[in-house]
Amino acid sequence: MNWKNTPSRYGSLSIGLHWLMLLLIAAVYACIELKGNFPKGSDTRELLKQWHFMLGLTVFALVWLRLLARALNPTPAIEPAPPAWQNLLAKLMHLALYALMIGAPLAGWLILSAAGKPIPFFGLELPPLIGPNKELAGQIKELHELAGTAGYWLIGLHALAGLYHHYVVRDNTLKRMLPGRN
Repeated sequence: MNWKNTPSRYGSLSIGLHWLMLLLIAAVYACIELKGNFPKGSDTRELLKQWHFMLGLTVFALVWLRLLARALNPTPAIEPAPPAWQNLLAKLMHLALYALMIGAPLAGWLILSAAGKPIPFFGLELPPLIGPNKELAGQIKELHELAGTAGYWLIGLHALAGLYHHYVVRDNTLKRMLPGRN
């Protein structure tokens, strides 16, 4: 498979990044959901929080590569072409998903910065983006949690739209993004 997009399907770079991001985002959500099963201050809870931060920052790093790949490669056509209103909804959905992949990790980095806590990244400690401010940390945390809740809905709707196009409309929307297909 070609690493670049073609007029009819996504290339291996776009496909790989898409599915890798899904796995990373699922792991980010799993870490934060599972941490609640362990007592505050426990090693397991702290480890899950640390993985939540590191995987979220990995999403933040990779989203820029995705955006670059998207800008440099043509978007494969959907056949048969959907109505204009569906194209608009798809563009808005993708915009919202990219905002989530940038905004939620950035907010997490800002929360740790404002809380005066270290920002772990696979053995490194990233610099704080802002100075300590506990009140601001709490406000950003509320926005971060709201983004996380919105993310469940956005990801769910994105997946449902792909399945709708595949099984109901029977166009190539989903096939363009599946690995190993011609």
